[in-house]
Amino acid sequence: MLGFLTARQTGLDDPLRLRRAESTRRVLGLELNPDRDVDRIHGNGINSIDIEAVEGRYMLSGGADGVIVIYDLENFSGKPQYTCKSVCTVGRSSRYVHKFSVETVQWYPYDTGMFVSSSFDKTMKVWDTETLKPAEVFEFEGNVYSHHLSPIARKHSLIAVGTKEPKIQLCDLKSGSRIHVLQGHRAEVLSVRWSPRYEHILATASADSKVKVWDVRRASGCLFTLDQHNGDKSKASSEAVNTAHNGRVNGLCFTGDGLYILTTGTDDRMRLWNSGTGENTLVNYGKVSNESRKKLQFTVSRGCSPEFVFVPCGSSVAVYALHTGKLVSMLRGHYNNVDCCEFHPDYQELYSGGKDCNVLAWVPVLHPPAVEEESESTNTREANPSSGNPALQDAWSSDED
Repeated sequence: MLGFLTARQTGLDDPLRLRRAESTRRVLGLELNPDRDVDRIHGNGINSIDIEAVEGRYMLSGGADGVIVIYDLENFSGKPQYTCKSVCTVGRSSRYVHKFSVETVQWYPYDTGMFVSSSFDKTMKVWDTETLKPAEVFEFEGNVYSHHLSPIARKHSLIAVGTKEPKIQLCDLKSGSRIHVLQGHRAEVLSVRWSPRYEHILATASADSKVKVWDVRRASGCLFTLDQHNGDKSKASSEAVNTAHNGRVNGLCFTGDGLYILTTGTDDRMRLWNSGTGENTLVNYGKVSNESRKKLQFTVSRGCSPEFVFVPCGSSVAVYALHTGKLVSMLRGHYNNVDCCEFHPDYQELYSGGKDCNVLAWVPVLHPPAVEEESESTNTREANPSSGNPALQDAWSSDED
C-alpha cells in the first residue's frame, strides 16, 4: 500500500488505481462483524434485500412472512458495537401488507421516497416511504417471482416483472398500467434484470433453462438466447435448442459496467456471458450448490480489480474471482440456507439474508501487522535507511510486495 501511496503522491499513478487497490484489499478481508447486529424482525426466511444508491444508508428486506422492513445502517452511537435498527416495518398488522411471501424488494433508484415490492400474492406494490401505503398496485394472474427497475433509465420508467406465466410484463410507473408483454419463454420467469449500461436492454431467466436478452424498443422478439455451447446464434436455432443451463435458471446479474451477465442454475453451475454477443466465456467456477426453486439473489463487487462474485451456496456465501472462477473464500455464519446478498460499494461491505431469519453484516477486517514483524522491520530500516524509502529501492525488489 505504501508503494501505491508513493506512486500516487509523485504523480506516477492515477488516483483510481489506488482506490481500486484499497477496495480489493478490503473485499479480500471480509469477515462476519461481531460488533454489528441487524434487528431481527422477520419471523420467516428473508428472500430479498436492497441498499439504496442515493445515500447508501437505508436497506430494505422482504421475507417469506410477507413482511417488509427498512433498516438504518448508520452508526450514531459513537461506539464500535451497535445494532442497525429497523426504521419502519410493513408488518402483519398493516392492512396493506402482502398476504404471502415477498420475493423481491427494490428502492426507486433516484429517491428513497419510494420502493417497490412483489409477492406470491400475485401483486406488485409501489410504496410511499413516508406513509408506508401503496401508491400503486399491479395485479397479475400468477405468483410474482421477480421485478426490476432500471438503475439508469431516463427515457422510460418501466418495471420488468417475471411471474408464473411464461411472459414478461412491462409496467409503466408513470401511467400505472401494464403497457407491453415480452413473449418467448415456455415456463415461469424466475429473474429479470435491466442492463446498467443500456437502459433499453433487459435480460430474463426462466425455469425453461433459457436466458433471453431483449431490446424493449423492438417488437420482433428477443435479441438472442444464451447458449452454453456457443452454438448458432440465428433466431430459429436459438428458439429451438439454446439453453443457458441444464436446469432451472434462477439467478441473473449484470456486472457493474454492464459488459457481462452472470447466471446460476439448479444444475449447480454459474456461468459468465458477454452481454453484447451472448457468448459463453467458459469461465469454470466449479460446483456452485443451488437447490432453490425460486429466485436466488447474488451480487458482484464494484470498484475492485479484479471484481468478485458473492453467491449464496447452502448456508454460506461463496466469493469467486469474476474472470478466473477461483474460489477466494467462503463466508460462514448463517444457520440455514442463504437466499440473498447485496454488496455495499461505498464501504466494500456485504449483507446477506437467509432462512434463519437473520441479516448478517460482513465487513472488511484489516489485520494490523504483528508486533514481531513491526520490530523486525524497524531494525531493518535502522540497518539500511534506504529500505524505508520506495524511491531508493530497486524496481524489482520483493520489498514492494
